[in-house]
Amino acid sequence: MLGEYPIHGRGAAEISASVERAVGAGELEPGQLLPPMRELAERLGVNPNTVAAAYRTLRERGVIETQGRRGSRVRSRPATTGREYIRVEVPPGVRDVAHGNPDPELLPSLAAAFVAAGEQGDRAPVLYGDATVEPELARIARADLDADGVPDGPLAVTSSALDGIERVLAVHLKPGDTVAVEDPGWGGLLDLVPALGLRMVPVGVDDEGPLAEGVRQALAAGARALIVTDRAQNPTGAVVSATRARALRAVLREYPRILLVEDDHGYRIVDQPLHSLAGVTRHWAFVRSVAKAYGPDLRLAVLTGDAVTVDRVLGRQRLGPGWVSRLLQRAVVRLWSDDALDARAVASAYGQRRDALIDALARRGVAAHGRSGLNVWIPVPDETGAVARLLHAGWAVAPGARFRMNAPSGIRVTVATLTRAETGPLADAIAAAVGAVGAVGARSYV
Repeated sequence: MLGEYPIHGRGAAEISASVERAVGAGELEPGQLLPPMRELAERLGVNPNTVAAAYRTLRERGVIETQGRRGSRVRSRPATTGREYIRVEVPPGVRDVAHGNPDPELLPSLAAAFVAAGEQGDRAPVLYGDATVEPELARIARADLDADGVPDGPLAVTSSALDGIERVLAVHLKPGDTVAVEDPGWGGLLDLVPALGLRMVPVGVDDEGPLAEGVRQALAAGARALIVTDRAQNPTGAVVSATRARALRAVLREYPRILLVEDDHGYRIVDQPLHSLAGVTRHWAFVRSVAKAYGPDLRLAVLTGDAVTVDRVLGRQRLGPGWVSRLLQRAVVRLWSDDALDARAVASAYGQRRDALIDALARRGVAAHGRSGLNVWIPVPDETGAVARLLHAGWAVAPGARFRMNAPSGIRVTVATLTRAETGPLADAIAAAVGAVGAVGARSYV
């Protein structure tokens, strides 16, 4: 049943770790059947309850799934297999519109900011025991949050939005808890949640954000946390509207004990107003990364939230990396203070590229979505076929499988570097690849 691979261990933790190592190494393949608990217990000379506990841990971590009398199998997409691997290899000569990166031409120069930060570090080196958050960064970030209506709260600095989200989930939830996530949603997040031993329940999304009734159903079913992308949702470009925000707040008031996590993915690259949901629930967190606006290698995000949540995040951070480099924080402060980025111009450039592609597709009978951000989401009847046909036509797009749970098939196109001259040919290729049958609801992806 398991070939020559022996499962080792005397305790539940050792047994589960042995199986997970084998899955990570490819020695246990997706879909492979594990031995019945009693059979494995006899082989290892342990109590069946020990194997049952090991299998339970593996289920909670998203490594295996149990199908009643049909037994337990390695998940077809275990948590150890990242969705980032669901990608198209881009051969020479093929135009890559799958990457998800910002336009390098719209990123500000970093040289002067880092020189200034380095000189400040020479004058006043940061030492062990010093504050973990640069005071001027906290001041500017708090002023931005106040202007956007985000409730007051203490600040932390993390290495990215995903790092911040992971820390918030880890300090509030335990393995086996359920998290409501957007579907389609951010592939990195859909990897992270099961990797933490948490379960996911999908919530449908349309152009105005998560569907309120879907959120209500998820919370009523026992979800302990909800993660929402306020703007530039990846992959759909959705923006939480004022109307949707009111509906979602009404739902959250019915469940004040759940953890709310908001990701403002479009910080300084969109021109749509923010409608935060924060402050309705007892525990909440709101995170903003500088990666999309200032460069993916600037690994910095600002996180605020209720006092308990931020205190827990900072406490756990002190036991790990300690803090995000104050040198990096000071460089970001300099970029902000010098207005190194024209946020309106950047938002306008991305908006023109999105709108141009969406309009071109509409003229060819293909419905597409993208109210903000870098990406356009296109529902397709045959995702695999569409990706393959586009690749043959010279265009690499992102398969929707990287971003979906239960949502219908789709493809994601990153418009960040798409030129006006390329828009028509790309729209022609997409229309041909999907058969111009994009008559999918103009607002809903569910």
